[in-house]
Amino acid sequence: MAGYDRVSEIKAFDDARSGVKGLVDAGITAIPRFFHHPPDAAVTNETTLAGQPKIPVIDLGITSGDFSDREAVVELVRQASETFGFFQVLNHGIPQSVLDDMLEGVRRFNEQDLAVKMRHYTRDPSRKVLFNTNFDLFESPAANWRDTLICFMAPEPAAKPEDLPDAAREIILEYTREVQKLGGILFELFSEALGLKTEYLNEIECSKGLHLVSHYYPPCPQPELTLGTTKHSDPDFLTVLLQDHIGGLQVLHQNQWIDVTPVPGALVINIGDLLQLLSNDKLKSVEHRVRANKIGPRVSVACFLTNSRQRRYGPIKELLGQKNPPKYKEITVTEYTIYYKSKGLDGTSALDHFRV
Repeated sequence: MAGYDRVSEIKAFDDARSGVKGLVDAGITAIPRFFHHPPDAAVTNETTLAGQPKIPVIDLGITSGDFSDREAVVELVRQASETFGFFQVLNHGIPQSVLDDMLEGVRRFNEQDLAVKMRHYTRDPSRKVLFNTNFDLFESPAANWRDTLICFMAPEPAAKPEDLPDAAREIILEYTREVQKLGGILFELFSEALGLKTEYLNEIECSKGLHLVSHYYPPCPQPELTLGTTKHSDPDFLTVLLQDHIGGLQVLHQNQWIDVTPVPGALVINIGDLLQLLSNDKLKSVEHRVRANKIGPRVSVACFLTNSRQRRYGPIKELLGQKNPPKYKEITVTEYTIYYKSKGLDGTSALDHFRV
């Protein structure tokens, strides 16, 4: 490490504005040192395939019109949310053609002429559309092997259609409209799973905001040295994730990394930190990561359902009692987000900072 100027190397990389894909296009065979991750001593790094638990796959029945057995669906959602914090959904109501077009839009954006793509490269937090490599590039202990396009789609003030990149504008608008509808349905199910009235979580505006975060993971020449995304939980109420066929997403369950195997046509749903806070730890926001891979590019699109207004959120009073006192302070989404970003993806939960 003698003579290694990490800060200068990161700055030179960021100033180039060509991202991880730029490194791959340049033909590198060894990844820069600031992408190197130390071994994770807290958990087994390799998954054990024999007897590995499976992330639940739930048929919502929306596409087929068979949403009659609602109580059974609510119970499956409750069980998955209390144990894994993750599940996949089929028959969710979003056409396959829209899913395919969204993934293709992300590929098209990242694989277009560099000069066009670079116009969106920024770290200006006031922008509603940002393209860069790692939001916490200068703060995190090690960088992740991915490039990211972030679009703040709701609530107002949000990205205007003309702000969105030409390569994916129409599909981003269509896909996020579909996800926001699905989000409303999912929050109904979560409300019922918590024993609340159906509209409870929608009425307190958990589905008001939507941030689209698309990741492009180029093939990595040394995947054993880095990660696509560090261990983390999500700073929202709920995440709806579209992933392609390559895989690499893993959930930490009982101190073991469990693969979230891609299921054709499915969307991955996971509880965010703020929904765990609202439920007073009944629903679990679980740490997850993405492994780097020699195969690629891998593409995923995460929609974070949140609310960027100054409304205060705390454990839901209807869920509290003498045997279940509040475990968290009341906070705003803004307060949580500021702390989460300042901490970066360092492998620790930001929720702990707000415990009573």
